Amino acid sequence: MNWMDQADLKHAADGLSIGVLVGTFANLLPSIAAGMTIIWTAIRIWETETCKRLTGRKD
Repeated sequence: MNWMDQADLKHAADGLSIGVLVGTFANLLPSIAAGMTIIWTAIRIWETETCKRLTGRKD
């Protein structure tokens, strides 16, 4: 195997690695987005006037 074949093999492995990385993030990002949405919604509910009144909090 000469150096040119090794370079081609290295580039192919790098491309495969990037593909796996993107696939991993693609599966992970929806879970992160869902978690952030739940947190954001909880904060919004906590800051409503009704919730402030029920918990005795003032501005």
